Amino acid sequence: MGIILDVLTALRQATAQRHAELDSRTPLAAEAPDLRAYHDHLRLLEAWLAPIQQWLDRDGDPAGGGPQATLARRDYLGLIRADLAHPALAGMPSLVNGAEVRWPDDGGAAYRWGVAYVIEGSQLGGAVLYKRLAQRLAPHPLGYLRGEGSPGPRWQQFLAGLRGAVSMPEQIEDACRGARQAFDCLITLLNNSSAEPAGRP
Repeated sequence: MGIILDVLTALRQATAQRHAELDSRTPLAAEAPDLRAYHDHLRLLEAWLAPIQQWLDRDGDPAGGGPQATLARRDYLGLIRADLAHPALAGMPSLVNGAEVRWPDDGGAAYRWGVAYVIEGSQLGGAVLYKRLAQRLAPHPLGYLRGEGSPGPRWQQFLAGLRGAVSMPEQIEDACRGARQAFDCLITLLNNSSAEPAGRP
């Protein structure tokens, strides 16, 4: 009988390669990202997150016990769109080509936890990027990266809910499947766009 991994460990292992690929390819991975890179980063996330959020919100989280029932809603799309509307970015053409994203009708609660793991985890990376870029990209407020303060307490709340809801092997595999699909959709959007760091071949 194999060792049953903690769900967080399993999710990290299941998505490590995809995470590393995105970290090296998203527009803000450039050595000295500018406002054009931030605009492209936001457009990429908007195209990715909009269908996911619509799917998560559908029918009030019919899976029951999913992350939507545990965490207070955060309007990440609203933050993205507010940043895009800032005068420093307004009017820039998008390099991101949207792709139709289909989410499974039978995606249960554990699967949704896996998708939410990617969304919520991205806020930790956003906080790091905010510290790195706040001065460089001023006076843009970088509201999406800044968020609503430190993401640490919300992340800990998320992990507590995740571990309470996803503990059986089949649940953990469902969560990993959801997380992998969330990453794969973002990678597909990136592959279909020219919004990558300058200098890449």
